[in-house]
Amino acid sequence: MTGPRRRAEELRLALMLLTRLPVGRLVDPPPPLSAARWAYPLAGLPVGALGWAVLSLALAAGAPPLAAALLALGGMALVTGGLHHDGLADLADGLGGGRDRPHILDVMRDSRIGSYGVLALVFIIGVEAAALGALGPDADLGQFLFAAAASRLAMLCASGWMPPARDDGLGHSAAGGLGRAWAPGTVLCLALGLLLGPPALAAALVATLAVAAVAARVQSRLGGQTGDVLGAVQRIAEVAMWLTFAAG
Repeated sequence: MTGPRRRAEELRLALMLLTRLPVGRLVDPPPPLSAARWAYPLAGLPVGALGWAVLSLALAAGAPPLAAALLALGGMALVTGGLHHDGLADLADGLGGGRDRPHILDVMRDSRIGSYGVLALVFIIGVEAAALGALGPDADLGQFLFAAAASRLAMLCASGWMPPARDDGLGHSAAGGLGRAWAPGTVLCLALGLLLGPPALAAALVATLAVAAVAARVQSRLGGQTGDVLGAVQRIAEVAMWLTFAAG
Protein backbone atom coordinates (compact mmCIF):
# COMPACT_ATOMS: atom_id res chain seq x y z
CA MET A 1 0.00 0.00 0.00
CA THR A 2 1.41 3.40 -1.00
CA GLY A 3 2.06 6.22 1.46
CA PRO A 4 -1.06 8.36 0.85
CA ARG A 5 -3.35 5.32 0.81
CA ARG A 6 -1.77 4.02 3.99
CA ARG A 7 -2.27 7.38 5.71
CA ALA A 8 -5.89 7.47 4.54
CA GLU A 9 -6.48 4.04 6.06
CA GLU A 10 -4.85 5.13 9.32
CA LEU A 11 -7.09 8.19 9.45
CA ARG A 12 -10.11 6.00 8.78
CA LEU A 13 -9.05 3.68 11.60
CA ALA A 14 -8.71 6.61 14.00
CA LEU A 15 -12.20 7.80 13.06
CA MET A 16 -13.60 4.29 13.53
CA LEU A 17 -11.97 4.04 16.95
CA LEU A 18 -12.81 7.49 18.32
CA THR A 19 -16.17 8.24 16.67
CA ARG A 20 -19.33 6.59 15.42
CA LEU A 21 -19.07 8.28 12.04
CA PRO A 22 -19.65 6.01 9.02
CA VAL A 23 -16.27 5.82 7.29
CA GLY A 24 -16.57 2.57 5.37
CA ARG A 25 -14.50 -0.57 5.69
CA LEU A 26 -10.75 -0.85 6.11
CA VAL A 27 -8.75 -2.51 3.38
CA ASP A 28 -7.09 -5.82 4.21
CA PRO A 29 -4.74 -5.98 6.06
CA PRO A 30 -5.76 -3.09 8.33
CA PRO A 31 -3.06 -0.85 9.82
CA PRO A 32 -2.05 -1.45 13.44
CA LEU A 33 -3.68 0.80 16.00
CA SER A 34 -0.36 2.32 17.02
CA ALA A 35 0.16 3.51 13.45
CA ALA A 36 -3.12 5.46 13.51
CA ARG A 37 -2.30 7.51 16.62
CA TRP A 38 -1.09 10.48 14.58
CA ALA A 39 -4.67 10.94 13.33
CA TYR A 40 -6.29 11.25 16.78
CA PRO A 41 -6.33 15.08 16.67
CA LEU A 42 -7.78 15.04 13.15
CA ALA A 43 -10.55 12.71 14.32
CA GLY A 44 -11.59 15.41 16.76
CA LEU A 45 -12.36 17.95 14.04
CA PRO A 46 -15.78 16.56 12.97
CA VAL A 47 -16.72 16.13 16.63
CA GLY A 48 -15.91 19.77 17.40
CA ALA A 49 -17.67 20.98 14.24
CA LEU A 50 -20.81 19.08 15.22
CA GLY A 51 -20.74 20.57 18.73
CA TRP A 52 -20.50 24.09 17.32
CA ALA A 53 -23.33 23.42 14.84
CA VAL A 54 -25.66 22.10 17.55
CA LEU A 55 -24.86 25.02 19.87
CA SER A 56 -25.44 27.57 17.11
CA LEU A 57 -28.71 26.01 15.98
CA ALA A 58 -30.00 25.72 19.54
CA LEU A 59 -29.17 29.35 20.32
CA ALA A 60 -30.74 30.47 17.03
CA ALA A 61 -33.90 28.58 17.99
CA GLY A 62 -34.09 30.53 21.23
CA ALA A 63 -32.75 27.93 23.67
CA PRO A 64 -31.17 29.32 26.85
CA PRO A 65 -27.34 29.24 26.72
CA LEU A 66 -27.02 26.48 29.31
CA ALA A 67 -29.58 24.29 27.55
CA ALA A 68 -27.84 24.92 24.21
CA ALA A 69 -24.52 23.98 25.79
CA LEU A 70 -25.94 20.72 27.13
CA LEU A 71 -27.38 19.90 23.71
CA ALA A 72 -23.99 20.54 22.10
CA LEU A 73 -22.24 18.33 24.64
CA GLY A 74 -24.87 15.64 24.10
CA GLY A 75 -24.32 15.76 20.36
CA MET A 76 -20.57 15.37 20.77
CA ALA A 77 -21.05 12.51 23.22
CA LEU A 78 -23.34 10.74 20.76
CA VAL A 79 -20.90 11.04 17.87
CA THR A 80 -18.11 9.57 20.03
CA GLY A 81 -20.34 6.91 21.57
CA GLY A 82 -19.50 8.26 25.00
CA LEU A 83 -16.08 6.60 24.65
CA HIS A 84 -14.10 9.19 26.59
CA HIS A 85 -16.81 9.65 29.23
CA ASP A 86 -16.70 5.91 29.85
CA GLY A 87 -12.94 6.07 30.34
CA LEU A 88 -13.26 8.92 32.82
CA ALA A 89 -15.92 7.08 34.82
CA ASP A 90 -13.89 3.85 34.90
CA LEU A 91 -10.75 5.68 36.01
CA ALA A 92 -12.64 7.52 38.76
CA ASP A 93 -14.09 4.24 40.03
CA GLY A 94 -10.68 2.59 39.95
CA LEU A 95 -8.77 5.35 41.70
CA GLY A 96 -11.60 6.02 44.13
CA GLY A 97 -12.40 2.46 45.12
CA GLY A 98 -9.32 0.42 44.28
CA ARG A 99 -7.11 -0.86 47.10
CA ASP A 100 -3.96 -1.50 45.08
CA ARG A 101 -2.82 -1.69 41.47
CA PRO A 102 -4.37 -5.10 40.61
CA HIS A 103 -7.64 -4.16 42.28
CA ILE A 104 -7.75 -0.76 40.54
CA LEU A 105 -7.28 -2.46 37.17
CA ASP A 106 -10.02 -4.97 37.97
CA VAL A 107 -12.43 -2.19 38.97
CA MET A 108 -11.66 -0.27 35.79
CA ARG A 109 -12.36 -3.33 33.66
CA ASP A 110 -15.76 -3.88 35.32
CA SER A 111 -18.50 -2.71 32.96
CA ARG A 112 -20.64 -1.51 35.87
CA ILE A 113 -20.36 2.11 36.95
CA GLY A 114 -19.89 3.01 40.61
CA SER A 115 -20.53 6.08 42.70
CA TYR A 116 -17.13 7.62 41.94
CA GLY A 117 -17.75 7.26 38.23
CA VAL A 118 -21.21 8.81 38.45
CA LEU A 119 -19.89 11.74 40.46
CA ALA A 120 -17.03 12.26 38.00
CA LEU A 121 -19.43 12.36 35.04
CA VAL A 122 -21.88 14.70 36.76
CA PHE A 123 -19.04 17.01 37.74
CA ILE A 124 -17.26 17.05 34.39
CA ILE A 125 -20.44 17.53 32.34
CA GLY A 126 -21.74 20.18 34.72
CA VAL A 127 -18.52 22.18 34.66
CA GLU A 128 -18.17 21.94 30.88
CA ALA A 129 -21.80 22.92 30.31
CA ALA A 130 -21.46 25.88 32.67
CA ALA A 131 -18.33 27.10 30.86
CA LEU A 132 -19.82 26.64 27.41
CA GLY A 133 -23.12 28.18 28.49
CA ALA A 134 -21.27 31.21 29.88
CA LEU A 135 -19.69 31.74 26.47
CA GLY A 136 -22.99 31.23 24.64
CA PRO A 137 -22.86 32.78 21.17
CA ASP A 138 -19.25 33.86 21.80
CA ALA A 139 -18.13 30.21 21.53
CA ASP A 140 -16.92 30.07 17.94
CA LEU A 141 -16.03 27.28 15.57
CA GLY A 142 -12.30 27.79 16.05
CA GLN A 143 -12.58 27.17 19.79
CA PHE A 144 -14.55 23.98 19.24
CA LEU A 145 -12.03 22.69 16.70
CA PHE A 146 -9.05 23.64 18.86
CA ALA A 147 -10.44 22.06 22.03
CA ALA A 148 -11.40 18.86 20.20
CA ALA A 149 -8.09 18.49 18.38
CA ALA A 150 -5.79 19.54 21.25
CA SER A 151 -7.51 17.25 23.77
CA ARG A 152 -6.94 14.31 21.45
CA LEU A 153 -3.35 15.40 20.93
CA ALA A 154 -3.06 15.07 24.72
CA MET A 155 -4.31 11.48 24.38
CA LEU A 156 -1.67 10.80 21.75
CA CYS A 157 1.11 12.22 23.92
CA ALA A 158 -0.07 10.27 26.97
CA SER A 159 -0.03 7.02 24.96
CA GLY A 160 3.59 7.69 24.00
CA TRP A 161 4.96 9.06 27.26
CA MET A 162 3.29 6.64 29.68
CA PRO A 163 3.97 2.90 29.49
CA PRO A 164 0.98 0.57 29.21
CA ALA A 165 -0.35 -0.61 32.56
CA ARG A 166 -1.72 -3.85 31.07
CA ASP A 167 -0.40 -6.48 28.71
CA ASP A 168 -3.55 -6.18 26.61
CA GLY A 169 -6.31 -3.69 25.81
CA LEU A 170 -6.48 -0.40 23.96
CA GLY A 171 -3.79 1.31 26.00
CA HIS A 172 -1.33 -1.48 25.22
CA SER A 173 -2.22 -1.50 21.52
CA ALA A 174 -1.79 2.27 21.23
CA ALA A 175 1.39 2.52 23.30
CA GLY A 176 4.91 3.03 22.03
CA GLY A 177 7.37 5.74 21.13
CA LEU A 178 5.82 8.72 19.41
CA GLY A 179 8.42 9.17 16.69
CA ARG A 180 6.88 11.71 14.34
CA ALA A 181 3.29 10.79 15.24
CA TRP A 182 2.95 14.00 17.26
CA ALA A 183 3.80 16.25 14.29
CA PRO A 184 0.51 16.41 12.28
CA GLY A 185 -1.65 17.10 15.34
CA THR A 186 0.81 19.64 16.70
CA VAL A 187 0.88 21.53 13.39
CA LEU A 188 -2.92 21.46 13.28
CA CYS A 189 -3.24 22.78 16.84
CA LEU A 190 -0.61 25.46 16.24
CA ALA A 191 -2.48 26.65 13.15
CA LEU A 192 -5.79 26.80 15.02
CA GLY A 193 -4.05 28.45 17.98
CA LEU A 194 -2.62 31.19 15.77
CA LEU A 195 -6.11 31.95 14.52
CA LEU A 196 -7.48 32.16 18.06
CA GLY A 197 -4.59 34.10 19.54
CA PRO A 198 -3.52 34.29 23.23
CA PRO A 199 -6.67 32.59 24.61
CA ALA A 200 -5.64 29.38 22.86
CA LEU A 201 -2.17 29.52 24.42
CA ALA A 202 -3.70 30.01 27.87
CA ALA A 203 -6.16 27.16 27.28
CA ALA A 204 -3.39 24.83 26.14
CA LEU A 205 -1.27 25.70 29.17
CA VAL A 206 -4.10 25.08 31.65
CA ALA A 207 -5.01 21.81 29.93
CA THR A 208 -1.36 20.68 30.02
CA LEU A 209 -1.14 21.35 33.75
CA ALA A 210 -4.42 19.53 34.42
CA VAL A 211 -3.39 16.50 32.36
CA ALA A 212 0.07 16.43 33.96
CA ALA A 213 -1.50 16.35 37.44
CA VAL A 214 -3.79 13.46 36.46
CA ALA A 215 -0.96 11.60 34.71
CA ALA A 216 1.25 11.90 37.79
CA ARG A 217 -1.52 10.47 39.98
CA VAL A 218 -2.22 7.64 37.55
CA GLN A 219 1.47 6.84 37.20
CA SER A 220 1.89 6.58 40.96
CA ARG A 221 -1.14 4.26 41.36
CA LEU A 222 -1.06 2.23 38.13
CA GLY A 223 2.45 2.62 36.77
CA GLY A 224 1.15 3.45 33.30
CA GLN A 225 -1.84 4.15 31.08
CA THR A 226 -4.81 2.19 29.81
CA GLY A 227 -7.52 3.01 27.29
CA ASP A 228 -9.63 4.36 30.15
CA VAL A 229 -6.78 6.65 31.21
CA LEU A 230 -6.49 8.00 27.67
CA GLY A 231 -10.23 8.67 27.57
CA ALA A 232 -10.03 10.51 30.89
CA VAL A 233 -7.11 12.57 29.59
CA GLN A 234 -9.22 13.72 26.65
CA ARG A 235 -12.15 14.72 28.84
CA ILE A 236 -10.03 16.57 31.40
CA ALA A 237 -8.03 18.42 28.75
CA GLU A 238 -11.11 19.56 26.84
CA VAL A 239 -12.97 20.73 29.94
CA ALA A 240 -9.88 22.60 31.14
CA MET A 241 -9.75 24.44 27.82
CA TRP A 242 -13.42 25.43 27.91
CA LEU A 243 -12.99 26.71 31.45
CA THR A 244 -10.06 28.83 30.32
CA PHE A 245 -11.95 30.19 27.31
CA ALA A 246 -14.88 31.10 29.56
CA ALA A 247 -12.62 32.77 32.12
CA GLY A 248 -10.88 34.85 29.46
